[in-house]
Amino acid sequence: MLNGSMTTVMSSDGAQAISGFGLFALLAMGHFVADFGLQSDRMAVEKCPGKDHTLPWPWWLLAHTGIHAFVVTWLTGVVWLGLAEWAIHALIDYGKCRHRYGLGIDQLLHLACKVIWVLILVNLAPVGSGGLLQAFPR
Repeated sequence: MLNGSMTTVMSSDGAQAISGFGLFALLAMGHFVADFGLQSDRMAVEKCPGKDHTLPWPWWLLAHTGIHAFVVTWLTGVVWLGLAEWAIHALIDYGKCRHRYGLGIDQLLHLACKVIWVLILVNLAPVGSGGLLQAFPR
C-alpha cells in the first residue's frame, strides 16, 4: 500500500521498501554526485592513459570508479553490485578516454548500468518483500 510517496511502498510487516523507480532515481543522483561533484579536475584528466603526470593513470581510474562502487554499494546494500559497478564503470570511462565515444554516450552507458542494477534487484526481491530493496525498517 502506498504511503503517499511515489518512491516508497509500505509492506505488510510495516517496513518501507523503496520502489524500482525510486532506487533508480537515487542511483542516478549518486552517479552525478560521484561523477561531477566528487571527481576532481585532476582525476578527470589523469585517469586517462597518456594524461597522467602525478600518479599512473590506473590509480586515478581505480580511485574514481571506486567512489562509484561505494555509492552503488551504499545505496543498494549489495556489495557485488558495487563491484560490478567498479569494473563496468572503469571499462566505460576507459572507452571515453580512448575517444571511442563522447560525454553523452558515456553518461548514457552509466545510467543504463543503473537501470540494469535496479532490474536485477527488483527481479531478485520484489518491492515490499522485505528483500534487497528493503530500505527503512519501521
